[in-house]
Amino acid sequence: MKRFLILIALVFMGQAVFAQEAEDLDLTYATDLLAPGAEAPEFTLDDIAGKPVSISDFRGRKVVLVFWASWCPDCRAEVPELKAMMAAADPSEVAFVSVSFDRTREAFETYVRENYLGGVQLFEPAGKKESAVGAAYHVKWIPSLYVIGKDGKVELGTVVAAKVAKALGVSGAASLPKAMCSDESCSL
Repeated sequence: MKRFLILIALVFMGQAVFAQEAEDLDLTYATDLLAPGAEAPEFTLDDIAGKPVSISDFRGRKVVLVFWASWCPDCRAEVPELKAMMAAADPSEVAFVSVSFDRTREAFETYVRENYLGGVQLFEPAGKKESAVGAAYHVKWIPSLYVIGKDGKVELGTVVAAKVAKALGVSGAASLPKAMCSDESCSL
């Protein structure tokens, strides 16, 4: 019985540490992201088919906006979480829009096709360091994620996909990235 109680205590402590780690990631990596209530900056980028898409095209639906790149290991690790959210969310209510900072259009297109990424996939040809869109959204680390309300205002800015799932009220893969990618740590 004593061992059983110790096991239960360890499980609860592990859950508390897991929750704290998620919070700590945002305290470290999401400090400059746009605050809730801020107007989501307008932008237009080309999708995978070369068609221009604006963030305002999705007004009236919530938007999960993801900044990522195929060369970022934590972005790749987040794919199952995003796919789980997309499968659980009502597409008439929530749009998933991803902005790739890949170095070439070919790398972007190849990764999207080979990994069956859903949602609207946009390519930022300026890359992460020179991106006006990334600067407008204060993206310093990837992956960075936003939930934008139907009114075009930021509801959440985070680097933790599980927080997006919670904000949407859907289940996700419950995985957390172990580290984030900065210009220094993920540059090739």
